[in-house]
Amino acid sequence: MKAVTWHGQRDVRVEDVPDPFVEAPTDAVIRVTTTNICGSDLHLYEPLAPFMGVGNILGHENMGQVVEVGSECGDLKIGDRVSIPFQISCGHCWMCRQHLYTQCETTQVRDQGMGAALFGFSKLYGEVPGGQAEYLRVPQAQFTHIKLPEGPPDDRFAYLSDILPTAWQGVEYANVPEGGTLVVLGLGPIGDFACRIAQHKGFRVIGVDLVPERLERVRARGIEVVDLGEHEDDLGDAIRDMTGGRGPDSVLDAVGMEAHGSPATTFIQKAAGLLPKAISAPLMQTAGVDRLNALYSAIDIVRRGGTISLSGVYGGMADPIPMLTLFDKQIQLHMGQCNIKRWIPDIMPLLTDDDPLGCDTFATHRVPLSDAPEMYRKFQEKEDGVVKVQLKPEL
Repeated sequence: MKAVTWHGQRDVRVEDVPDPFVEAPTDAVIRVTTTNICGSDLHLYEPLAPFMGVGNILGHENMGQVVEVGSECGDLKIGDRVSIPFQISCGHCWMCRQHLYTQCETTQVRDQGMGAALFGFSKLYGEVPGGQAEYLRVPQAQFTHIKLPEGPPDDRFAYLSDILPTAWQGVEYANVPEGGTLVVLGLGPIGDFACRIAQHKGFRVIGVDLVPERLERVRARGIEVVDLGEHEDDLGDAIRDMTGGRGPDSVLDAVGMEAHGSPATTFIQKAAGLLPKAISAPLMQTAGVDRLNALYSAIDIVRRGGTISLSGVYGGMADPIPMLTLFDKQIQLHMGQCNIKRWIPDIMPLLTDDDPLGCDTFATHRVPLSDAPEMYRKFQEKEDGVVKVQLKPEL
């Protein structure tokens, strides 16, 4: 089959690889009909390269049709249309019973000290082949799936595997009070959806970004926006001016380690990629390699006693955190990988013909799998208005 494989920093290729097959009773195989490029894939494209292996198959936002099932896949059957959550979870361990599916004790990657295994996401999370391919093997398939109705096009459900529930969790974790204000930092796919969800819930929403196309997408839905290019040195003051001098109740950081700025950490990330992996991987984990501008901005912007919700991915362990300010302002932090299936009952009723969240028109690009290398480049460089890319193996 054809698959998108990793070959080095900023080097992904589409090549022939062996077809997957059922290896355990709880495995299933799906024929992929839509798979997306996620902002988290860009972490693998560059800053997390030391944890990747040549030939790793990328992709953790996947949906399709079941073509093969093991003997212990519950009620999953051949022909079912499914979305596949990005984390692999068993559904029956203690963590899963607490709805903490990203901490599944059956699939935890213990040799790396990490939580549940993820599709297509590096040695840190189990090196499980991803779904930017024609077919995908799904471990723990008795639980790691979301059954979908026939009829509506893939676009309606294409984001259930990651970014829509991730944005939903981010808004839930932000703990916005009734009638309150949420600032969303970063208007990529998750930030964009977070704005839509918060607006749907009746909150005042202010979106912040640098990219004109992203600002316009959010503005077109009647949401207030702030151009960071015009307020790079006074963003906190600008937001406070918009919120009666106090600041917003909550801030959702949808940027993470991709935040612009911080040339020192940018240098560390690039330098680590030039070192042997035995040296570069520990450096990435311990040297303080995140670009923390977005988090620092969130701490500055949020009102005293407010909440910061972190949806952006951070990877370092030695970055300086302003604990005095966090303590003095009595800020609550809520963060973590999304527990996808926890939020599906809340989200599915919105995936109706009315499409209040705009799923059907959310993608900016729909291209064949063969175009993946060029779309990775454009997404990384923020070219051609790229916000969300769907890869279609059948095109």
